[in-house]
Amino acid sequence: MSKSSLPPIDPTKTASGIALDPQTLERVIPESRRSDGSVRKQLKIRPGFTPQEDVRRFRGTKQTQADANALPKGHIIGWIPPSSKEADSSKPLSKSAKKNAKRREKKVSDKKADELVKDNWEDDDDDETIAVAPQKNEAPTKTNGAQSTDAAESLSSKMEKLDVR
Repeated sequence: MSKSSLPPIDPTKTASGIALDPQTLERVIPESRRSDGSVRKQLKIRPGFTPQEDVRRFRGTKQTQADANALPKGHIIGWIPPSSKEADSSKPLSKSAKKNAKRREKKVSDKKADELVKDNWEDDDDDETIAVAPQKNEAPTKTNGAQSTDAAESLSSKMEKLDVR
């Protein structure tokens, strides 16, 4: 005999307590102990007999199909369960993972701060410094090259944000 054809050692019982005997392959009610300690004998069940507890409620083909296609109880159409990130957050993060998370948060906050555009366009003149070209008789002041390029880049990025199309 192959292993797949052997019945299980601990057979499952039906609602009425009927199980398949692994030695004889007959349906039986296994022996059990009474509360006073005596043992009930094993009872054989006639072939074809189905006790009332094991009889299922009749379901037509359309009802069976509808039950198979039905959504689980409490399910909302279009709702997607939250991602597993929340479940993973319960585990403590390692030192490097904490550092990386801080870096990501800082990067996102810096990006948001750069993208903010003021709601009131008239107040821009008060907050920003306006670069004035030197007159002919004044000599241009020397500044650090890196600072002037940074200023030029920030000015050009602000101009791009203000560009109306």
